[in-house]
Amino acid sequence: MFAKAFRVKSNTAIKGSDRRKLRADVTAVFPTLGTDQVSELVPGKEELNIVKLYAHRGDAVTVYVSGGNPILFELEKNLYPTVYTLWSYPDLLPTFTTWPLVLEKLVGGADLMLPGLVVPPAGLPQVQKGDLCAIALVGNRAPVAIGVAAMSTAEMLTSGLKGRGFSVLHTYQDHLCPEGRQLDIKKSSYKKLSKFLQHMQQEQIIQVQELSKGVESIVAVDWKHPRITSFVIPEPSPTSQTIQEGSREQPYHPPDIKSLYCVPASMTLLFQESGHKKGSILEGSEVRTIVINYTKKNDLVDADNKNLVKLDPILCDCILEKGEQHTVMKLPWDSLLNRCLEKLQPAYQVTFPGQEPIVKKGKICPIDITLAQRASNKKVTVVRNLEAYGLDPCSVATILQQRCQASTTVTPAPGTKDILQVQIQGNQIHHLSRLLLEEYRLPRKHIQGLEKAPKPGKKK
Repeated sequence: MFAKAFRVKSNTAIKGSDRRKLRADVTAVFPTLGTDQVSELVPGKEELNIVKLYAHRGDAVTVYVSGGNPILFELEKNLYPTVYTLWSYPDLLPTFTTWPLVLEKLVGGADLMLPGLVVPPAGLPQVQKGDLCAIALVGNRAPVAIGVAAMSTAEMLTSGLKGRGFSVLHTYQDHLCPEGRQLDIKKSSYKKLSKFLQHMQQEQIIQVQELSKGVESIVAVDWKHPRITSFVIPEPSPTSQTIQEGSREQPYHPPDIKSLYCVPASMTLLFQESGHKKGSILEGSEVRTIVINYTKKNDLVDADNKNLVKLDPILCDCILEKGEQHTVMKLPWDSLLNRCLEKLQPAYQVTFPGQEPIVKKGKICPIDITLAQRASNKKVTVVRNLEAYGLDPCSVATILQQRCQASTTVTPAPGTKDILQVQIQGNQIHHLSRLLLEEYRLPRKHIQGLEKAPKPGKKK
């Protein structure tokens, strides 16, 4: 909506009657807000302006600006909060979480796709198609975007978290955000920007260099500095505190992962008699039952040897290779069933405790642990695919940093979309093994690279 510059039609102070109407509208649209909160959001005497504008696509939008900050906007007679408002009332809307890398795409005008969602231990919020929702980033409860759900929560899970999840209307850092209040250095204790930057550099929060005469530039920021990491949004109201008490982060429990099979076009004739079609998802036991019933119904069990199955034209087309069509007439039961399973496409089901199962096609990628060589022949441990198992890479990096007493970084995994990798200085596979296997209780078969741990007596 505001990904590109808009054109302002008018900017006028609100009338008393319009102010009262706006309060009534806010109370009706957001019933969870108390009377005091509505009065705080739409103040009685402070400056409040109505800005009418045209978005870059021609949509007529009305924005309500209080104290220099856009607090609400109206589109097609529907009232929406801005991210500024959600920072003060973070529990106003059901909130979904995504990865920090996704924000840049949302700011650029993209909708939020379901593969980018992070499923928390408590499960996804329950919403219906068309519901207004907030979008936050992993590790920060302050919303960064608002959007409309393109499907219900049940439909999201049924789809295997594929497709478009939310039509994004407004984001942090879009063109509506610059309309907000700016920091005025002259009104601060520093008075001058150069003094402010000098003080921040003395505290080792930033690094400043004079790249050209008289022009100072910020060349680095220590995002892990206590002054930054300790920054929090305003405390929520007592009502929202009660809500948050029940939604605190729960201990990690590993998901139940089950291998499934998907019927391809080449196998539909074999499965259609049992009511299945192309794309049907089946468990291994279901496949065996269907094949056994098919052979018995069509009298394909060899009369002289019950351990053999005669191959009719459908079985030949489904499971035999081209060179076997005229040479293989019968197969043992175990060979027949194994060939059927091999010809089906892989799929899997992931079920987190207390949540609906998520079914996806393909094979689940294991957590991948590798060792890499960096400058001065130093080794680093790199971990990928934590997200598939409901693990937050940033949280894992923090734990490893404390236990290994080594620096960690979280960066985009090369060649992937919306996937992060954790990099730890040194060979830290022993620590990773204990964390993933013993504490998180993940099955060893879903982790690759544990054999690269340093041998006893060798320097890491």
